[in-house]
Amino acid sequence: MSIQFEEPELTGSYDIVGSFPKSFGYGLEEADMEESPVSADQPRILLMGRRRSGKSSIQKVVFHKMSPNETLFLESTNKICKDDISSSSFINFQIWDFPGQVDFCDPTFDSEMIFNGTGALIFVIDAQDDYMEALEKLQVTVSRAYKVKPDINFEVFIHKVDGLSDDHKIETQRDIHQRANDDLADASLEKVHLSFYLTSIYDHSIFEAFSKVVQKLIPQLPTLENLLNIFISHSGIEKAFLFDVVSKIYIATDSSPVDMQCYELCCDMIDVVIDVSCIYGLLDDGSGCAYDKESLAIIKLNNTTVLYLKQVTKFLALVCILREESFERKGLIEYNFHCFRNAIHEVFEVAAANQSGVLKGSDSSSGSPKFAALNGNGL
Repeated sequence: MSIQFEEPELTGSYDIVGSFPKSFGYGLEEADMEESPVSADQPRILLMGRRRSGKSSIQKVVFHKMSPNETLFLESTNKICKDDISSSSFINFQIWDFPGQVDFCDPTFDSEMIFNGTGALIFVIDAQDDYMEALEKLQVTVSRAYKVKPDINFEVFIHKVDGLSDDHKIETQRDIHQRANDDLADASLEKVHLSFYLTSIYDHSIFEAFSKVVQKLIPQLPTLENLLNIFISHSGIEKAFLFDVVSKIYIATDSSPVDMQCYELCCDMIDVVIDVSCIYGLLDDGSGCAYDKESLAIIKLNNTTVLYLKQVTKFLALVCILREESFERKGLIEYNFHCFRNAIHEVFEVAAANQSGVLKGSDSSSGSPKFAALNGNGL
């Protein structure tokens, strides 16, 4: 489906994060989610933290399109919930949501089974609560996990910051950062690196944080970033994101800094495209696909900025931000996009040939796409 329209007033975010239809792309109903089969050789992302810190809410909002307001009615997690998201997303991982009462000192807790095969451990801390006990649990959790698998990426989400002032956010992050690293130093774990993120399910910060986590687990990330850098430099584009359409996680972007307002605009554009496609692109009986190889959207804002979205693969979309004068070279952009899309397919074809369930790195030097430069002849 192709969508082209001008929207002079589209300058902010929508009230609800993620208006993606809940049924889009998912083969499992909500009731089947906990019992869905998972593959033992898929890398895992573990969600850990104290009770009521927001772990399950994060998972539901990011990967199952639940409205943030609906998460208020979620019950506390009382067992490990395993969720395989690879059937509906490019991201080929399991998400394990742990109940807050897990005791890592319990001899029945099988650390080897839990932490082997884990790519990232996300520890969620409620920034609006007394976080001293959470920091103690963080130190114990990291200590046990590091002994089993030292190369786990340890991520700390300082969560529910929507209720804090900007100064309070900064002070809370500084305090948690200092105390957490001091605790690790006291446990002789100075080599462990913790990454900290301020997050909330009521804005796009949780999607941005999860994007950073997932990117560390994608072996092809340097190749994807290099392709994006070449594409934007040859096409006069200011910023480009390679999005997983279902989750709105960006798996790669170019080397320029990420501006949160630009990221929010791109996320909102995906919502607009899918919502409009679901209304006007499907058949009367509801059959068809809201996102396919014909998916294309161009939105012109009233500040001479153009948003450009186009399908790359079944699950990936390229979303670009550029100036209106650069978009006058539309033929050049479309030619370079064709080269970019072919290169992306080649990257993952090479990866698929080298793997059986888990992506392996590909050799980015085995031929590069022939992008046309801005001053290219004949365009």
